[in-house]
Amino acid sequence: MSPIFAKDQATGFSNRIEKVAIVGAGGTIGSYFTKYLLATGKHQITALARENSKAHIPDVVHRIIIDYDDEYSLVEALKGQDLLVITLGVSAREEGGAVDTKLINAAAKAGVPYIMPNAYGPDPLNEGFVRTALTAPAALIEKLGVSKWIALSTGFWYELSLASGSFGIDVEEHTAKILDDGNTKITVSTWDQCGRAFAALLSLQRLREDENDKAPVLEDWANKVVYFSSFRVSQNDIFESAKRVTGTSESDWRIESIPSAVQYNDALEAVKKGDRSAFTRLLYARVLFPTGEGDHTRHGLANEALGLTEEDLDEATKAALRYGKAAAQSYGR
Repeated sequence: MSPIFAKDQATGFSNRIEKVAIVGAGGTIGSYFTKYLLATGKHQITALARENSKAHIPDVVHRIIIDYDDEYSLVEALKGQDLLVITLGVSAREEGGAVDTKLINAAAKAGVPYIMPNAYGPDPLNEGFVRTALTAPAALIEKLGVSKWIALSTGFWYELSLASGSFGIDVEEHTAKILDDGNTKITVSTWDQCGRAFAALLSLQRLREDENDKAPVLEDWANKVVYFSSFRVSQNDIFESAKRVTGTSESDWRIESIPSAVQYNDALEAVKKGDRSAFTRLLYARVLFPTGEGDHTRHGLANEALGLTEEDLDEATKAALRYGKAAAQSYGR
């Protein structure tokens, strides 16, 4: 297929993302998307929220009340938008993907050119990671043929994962469950890095101006996944950071070693028996398999293209401790 350039578009074509509709603009990841997108001063943001939503949304963000069961209201809210961003909480995701489907269908009828599906986290194209949140939405978007999807793969969220103990390191209890030898590298992101990546991506031009334009553009990731990270770390790296930040030594901790496959299989059996809390152990064990699948550098990271800043691991660890275990464990309830 021949390259498509901005110079060849019809009169009135805008070569940038101007209007962005966000579902979940006041949620955990959505609030960081909103914060950093507002900071660019380049976009008009519309927050789509249910009538009973209590999420805090900045006053400068236009808010539209929607009803997922009223397609007309969804289509009207999405008309004129350049991008629909879907960030749904656990309760909405457990509706069997129905909410995603309603939003995607409405976006197609409204003529929205781009959709960012609710697929944040480890590699959304890896079917081996228990389940993916991208397969069905991406297939539907492509089938409808109106919009293009762009997925943002953040890896595990560092603050949430460490504070909740999901990395196997419980800072409050001073316990560490190390899988295999603890040296398997995975890529992870802080919430701030997620916000920066999102805002940088949406600040790119949609298309190259002409054949001489070599700068990254949004269309480079059309129907693709944007991989980025804050850190490429192992459990041992995180453990060392936790010890530095807390001023402790290894003798202050109770350490257990377990094969990742054993933790995965044990968690899988627990899930099959109805223990929903075991799913987190299942997912983290799978991503930490010593096969390298949790290391997104294997796909090539977009950090340089997006101009993302280098971060400090210990500062991120401090942020996780400030967030707190109780807050992290209540996430999504």
